[in-house]
Amino acid sequence: MVETLHKRLESPSDLEDVRQSIILQRDPAQPCITVCAGTGCRASGAEEVVWAFRDEILKREIQLDVRLKETGCHGFCERGPLVVVRPQGIFYQRVRPEDVPEIISETVLNGTIIERLLYVDPTTDQKIVHEHDIPFYKGQTRTLLQANGEISPTSIEDYIAIGGYSALAKALSMSPEDIVAEIERSGLRGRGGGGFPTGRKWASCQRAEGELKYVICNADEGDPGCYQDRSLLEGNPHSVLEGMIIGAHAIGAHQGYIYVRHEYPLAVKHAQIAIEQATEFGLLGHDILGSGFDFKVGLNRGGGAFVCGESSALIASLEGKVGEPRAKYVHMSEKGLWDHPSLLNNVKTWANVPLIINRGADWYSQIGTEGSKGTMVFSLVGKVNNTGLVEVPMGITLRQMIFDIGGGIPDGKKFKAVQTGGPSGGCIPEQFLDTPVDFDELTTLGSMMGSGGMIVMDTDTCMVDVAKYFIDFLKEESCGKCIPCREGLERMAQILARITAGEGVPQDIELLEDLAEVLHDGSLCALGATAANPVLTTLRYFKDEYMAHIEEKRCPAAVCRDLITFSIDPELCEGCLRCLRECPEQAVSGEKRKPHVIDPAKCTRCGLCYDICKFNAVIKR
Repeated sequence: MVETLHKRLESPSDLEDVRQSIILQRDPAQPCITVCAGTGCRASGAEEVVWAFRDEILKREIQLDVRLKETGCHGFCERGPLVVVRPQGIFYQRVRPEDVPEIISETVLNGTIIERLLYVDPTTDQKIVHEHDIPFYKGQTRTLLQANGEISPTSIEDYIAIGGYSALAKALSMSPEDIVAEIERSGLRGRGGGGFPTGRKWASCQRAEGELKYVICNADEGDPGCYQDRSLLEGNPHSVLEGMIIGAHAIGAHQGYIYVRHEYPLAVKHAQIAIEQATEFGLLGHDILGSGFDFKVGLNRGGGAFVCGESSALIASLEGKVGEPRAKYVHMSEKGLWDHPSLLNNVKTWANVPLIINRGADWYSQIGTEGSKGTMVFSLVGKVNNTGLVEVPMGITLRQMIFDIGGGIPDGKKFKAVQTGGPSGGCIPEQFLDTPVDFDELTTLGSMMGSGGMIVMDTDTCMVDVAKYFIDFLKEESCGKCIPCREGLERMAQILARITAGEGVPQDIELLEDLAEVLHDGSLCALGATAANPVLTTLRYFKDEYMAHIEEKRCPAAVCRDLITFSIDPELCEGCLRCLRECPEQAVSGEKRKPHVIDPAKCTRCGLCYDICKFNAVIKR
């Protein structure tokens, strides 16, 4: 720890003195090995890579002057564990512990590139040395995520060195009205799903009557395939804290809470460390930077209920009650936590605030579209070559996202649809790939921005099955408080299950549309009101697939188990006997080196024969 940080920072000038002291003590030319230690890379073995680097550096401590950093998520999750050797920015992917001695001896000590660890662009077969030249990163505008790959999330010194808490120091010299005005002018909209103008929400809470007010960070990220909030809180928790302190000063709040999923242990750990560090250095707590302003932050863990991502359900959970939503005729800014005015924003929203205060509303509002300013962080997952976290300006097209940054569809298959906005979002087909991605454009297509989930699908995907999956998920996550959501989702799930089982009837289409209307008009909260989007968009753009299931008793994508059959092409079968030996139902018969046959009466459609055949002789229809 830098010695000057042992004392409490009593003023903005103290903060700047410490910042300069940290910068002067660091040699920018010194080799620094950054290892992505976010949850995604940890799942691929990043912790073992970190320990290997520590051991190797310890062995060579006499000849080696190098820093090692465990950072947050770098974003390119498909290629983890990731290692970047700085300051050159040499990018190595899928690193294993056994690669570490060579990285030290060759790259760090001699400047030699290890070619087998480089990323290979699948479109050009070119090996790329530097991180900033990789198409996945090149197409992004990383304002929120940039620091994730450069700083240690448990080091307040690292955050301060890159300008951390300078926005707070600036905001403390501004009037609360001026802070809110700056956020309003920026055009920032809430990143949690609703897209409500952030400045308008802040102004409403600022005007609300009452001495006691609260500031809350919603980190209860529950959408399947979404992990951007987790990664921000894991990789740069101080940016979120700084935004919350500025918001608290703007509305006159002295207590804040971060509500984070219990299933995010690393985010919980890093957020707690950040709170303790900020408190120790006088950036949280009593008389922040000598301004006379007091603010504390507590950390609360959610129990994994998807509905608690909804604002009023989250508030109920914070109060120790069952996580159920309430009617919205009373606004959170007037009566929120314990009936006091409360300012609740998403992780990404709070992390944008220091950027706006530091660089100005004019800078921020130049990024994005007329109605959707700034950048958005998406989790790009599914049938796409480059899965990971992608930060792009609002207004980028779906095609640019999926094909330029995402690298297109694996195995040369054809794009079919992309589902945006989480389980309550919609499925967008190929004809709209050139649609700009922002709050308003996605809504016109029947989908939504949501919190930034983006699931890509290829032609092997059954759209009826996709609708069934999301409706089943939402049915299980419904709190059950209101009848339209509780009963509507249950009935919708039953109909979709019947269609995918080959038992659907034409009247089911109209019934699904009627139920969707009931859900939209009668549900108490946004979970129910938007729950039918996966069904409505798949009906709107892929109705032919529904009709194939209903009228022809056929799944065009050969996904729905009750509607598919397996057979063996005698021209391709080599009679290797593998499928015969491994079929659990003994449905395959034949002699060695002669074509085999599948008995449809015995076949349970498990698909094992299809998966193991080396000759592509098993046909799935």
